[in-house]
Amino acid sequence: MASTRVMDKLGLKTIPHAKPYKLSWLSEEGEIKVDKQVLINFSIGNYKDEVLCDLVPMEATHILLRRPWQFDRKAFHDGHANKFSFNFQGKKITLLPLSPREVNEDQIQMLKKRKEEKVQKKAQGHGKEAKKSMISLKGVKKVMLAQKPIFLAYPSESSPLFPKPSL
Repeated sequence: MASTRVMDKLGLKTIPHAKPYKLSWLSEEGEIKVDKQVLINFSIGNYKDEVLCDLVPMEATHILLRRPWQFDRKAFHDGHANKFSFNFQGKKITLLPLSPREVNEDQIQMLKKRKEEKVQKKAQGHGKEAKKSMISLKGVKKVMLAQKPIFLAYPSESSPLFPKPSL
């Protein structure tokens, strides 16, 4: 599985899922319809691979390698040490879990990035609102009846919209 965040950030193209299905265990908000897939090239240390992932909105991780990948790679999972071992292109690969400290640092980084993204989206949203230059008479009446402040901007004579006539 891959996060929709990864797909958006990397600008990856999606393909329709051959057999769409619904998931409920991944989201607290209820069922999620899984109807798209994305091909992801990834690397973990020296291990480089590509995998076709189901696309889901998830925060748990960015890429979740599941059974198809495990079987395709004939990976052995050591449940006690929580590591995967397999042979890939003639080399033995062992994937180890992050330490609790690394997990904590990663979570902190992801929270910071999400906060920055929210601030940027808000700033972009305000920019879009500022670009609206006209309000209808009906809109003015609505605001006045709600007794909300109205801010009007109009160009002065020194505005580039109204250049001084040349003499």
